[in-house]
Amino acid sequence: MIDPALLQKYNVPVPRYTSYPPANYFSESFTAKDYDEALKQSNATQPEHLSFYIHIPFCRQLCHYCGCNSFAITTEDQVNRYISALHKEIEIVIRRLNPKRRIAQIHYGGGSPTILPVNILKELNDRLLSAFSCIEEPEIAIECHPGYLEEKDWLRLSEAGFNRFSIGIQDFNEKVLNVVNRRPSLLPIETIFRILREKKSGINLDFIYGLPFQTEESFAETIRQAIELQPDRLVTFSYAHVPWVNKRQTLLEDSGLPSNEEKSRMYIAARNLLTEAGYQPIGLDHFVKKTDELFTALQNGQLHRNFQGYCTRRTTGQVVAFGVTAISQLSTAYAQNSKDIEDYIVRTENGLATVKGYRLNEEEQITREVIETWMCNYSLDWLELSKRLSLPVEKIKEATAYNSGLFSTFAADGIITTDENRIRITEQGTFFVRNVAAALDRLMIHSDKSFSKPL
Repeated sequence: MIDPALLQKYNVPVPRYTSYPPANYFSESFTAKDYDEALKQSNATQPEHLSFYIHIPFCRQLCHYCGCNSFAITTEDQVNRYISALHKEIEIVIRRLNPKRRIAQIHYGGGSPTILPVNILKELNDRLLSAFSCIEEPEIAIECHPGYLEEKDWLRLSEAGFNRFSIGIQDFNEKVLNVVNRRPSLLPIETIFRILREKKSGINLDFIYGLPFQTEESFAETIRQAIELQPDRLVTFSYAHVPWVNKRQTLLEDSGLPSNEEKSRMYIAARNLLTEAGYQPIGLDHFVKKTDELFTALQNGQLHRNFQGYCTRRTTGQVVAFGVTAISQLSTAYAQNSKDIEDYIVRTENGLATVKGYRLNEEEQITREVIETWMCNYSLDWLELSKRLSLPVEKIKEATAYNSGLFSTFAADGIITTDENRIRITEQGTFFVRNVAAALDRLMIHSDKSFSKPL
C-alpha cells in the first residue's frame, strides 16, 4: 500500500511527460516554415531512424471519456478528401527526408483507425514503405476498436502488413462501457487472440481506470480476465478528467466518478495482480512479459519513449506525423498540425498543415534527454548521461532544475535512493515518478499550465 501521507503530499498535478516540453507549451509563433526547416535538420541529427505516425480522427460514436482528437464520422466524401490530404502531406514531407534513412515504426492512432477500409490503410503503408527501407523487424502498429471488426477484418489487417495490434478494451464490464458510450467487442476476445496469434502478431490490451461504476474489485476482475488471455503487453491508463479540454467528459459527472482514493486502489490492485502473474512494470502504466524486448531494454537501461509509446533504442526514431492534430517529434522541434479537419484539408492543398509547435533550445534538449531517461528507466546515472551527451555532469545538472536539497527530501520520504552518481526510484516511489521528473523541469518553476494528478 502507498503511505497515505505520501499520497496526500505528492498526488498533485504534474505533467505526464510523454514528451518534453509537454504539448501545452506549444506556440502559434512556430510556423510551417519552421517545421520545414526542422525536417531538413532532422536528417543530420540523432536518432537517425524514422518513426511515422498517421492520425485517423474518425469514430462511429464518440466515447465520453476520450481526450484524444477524434470526431464523429460525417460523410464518405469528407473521409475521402481527408485520405487524399494525407497522401498530399506524405508526398510533401518525404521530399524533405533523406531516402537513406530507415523506418523503425509506423503507428496509426485516432480516433478509430480501423474505421477505414483495410485497402486504404494498406495504400498508406505501401507509400511509406516504398520510399524508405526498414530496420530489421520494424513495428507496424495500429490502434483497434474491437466493437466493429469482424473476423475477416482482423485477417485483412494482418495481411496489410500490421504486426502489432493495440486493442482498446477499456473495461470488460458492459455497465461501465454503456455509461461511457463505448461499444463492446463484436467478437469474443478469445477469437481475436486466436486469429492474431496464428499471424504471429504482437497484442496489446488497453484499459482505463477511474471511470463511473468502476470499483477496486470490478477493475480487478477486468484485469484477471485480461491475464487469462495472456496479451504481450497491457496498459492501464489513468482517466484524466479535463472537461475544460473535452466538454463531453461532463456527461460522466452525472453518473459519479470514483474518488482519488478509490482510483488509487484500482491501480494498485491491477498492478499487484499483473506482477503476481509475471508481468513486469514498464513506466507507470505499462506491463509486459519478461520475454518482451521492452523489459530487456529496461534491464539494460536502454528503454526509450516517443509519441508512439515505449520503445527500445533499436526501434526509436524521430517521429514524423501526418494528419489532423498530428504532432511530429524531431530532435530540435515539435510541430503540430491543424486541429480542424476542413482546415487541415485546405492547408495541405498549399503545403504543410502546421499551426503551432516548439523549438527546443540547448538546455531544453538536455533536459528532455534527462527526463525521458528518468521516466523510462526509473534511474539516472549522471556519468552515463555525461558520456552519452558528451557533456560534463555539472553542465547537465545546470541545464535542468536539479536541486540537491529537494532530492534529499525525496530520499528522506523514501521515493528515491541516491549515491554520488546515480538516482534510483524506490518501489513505493514508482507511483510518483512524475513528481521527480517535474523537479528536474525548469519550465515548472513558474508554470501556469494545467496538468493531471499522478494517480
